[in-house]
Parts: sequence; structure tokens; C-alpha cells
Amino acid sequence: MAVVCPECDNPLDIDTEEVEEGEVITCDECGTDLEIISADPLEIAPVDEEGYDDEDEAIHDDEEEDE
Repeated sequence: MAVVCPECDNPLDIDTEEVEEGEVITCDECGTDLEIISADPLEIAPVDEEGYDDEDEAIHDDEEEDE
């Protein structure tokens, strides 16, 4: 199924049978990491690496306080 990269509008040919929800792919044109939000129907979104890092650090900080 063809979708376009939300960053550069490059058409991406993604086989929905070969990807799973949560998987990260990379746009061949601009190099943006894209997460598969849904496989059916196919939905992708850019990975917000800073957001993930902030959440991970917050979780680790909470765990250290509990110990």
C-alpha cells in the first residue's frame, strides 16, 4: 500500500503484511523515522525521539525514587 511521508511527501510503498503496529521504518528520501501507527488501515507518523527520551527518563527517575 502506498502512503506518503508526512515530512517530505515522498511516496512510500509499504507492504502491510510485512509490517506490524509500533514498527519503525525510515523514509528513503529524507531519512525521517516513521512509526507504523496502524497496519489496517495503514497509518504512519514521525517518531518524536525527544518525546520518547523525556518519557523514559521520567519513568526511570520515578523508579529510582521508589527504591
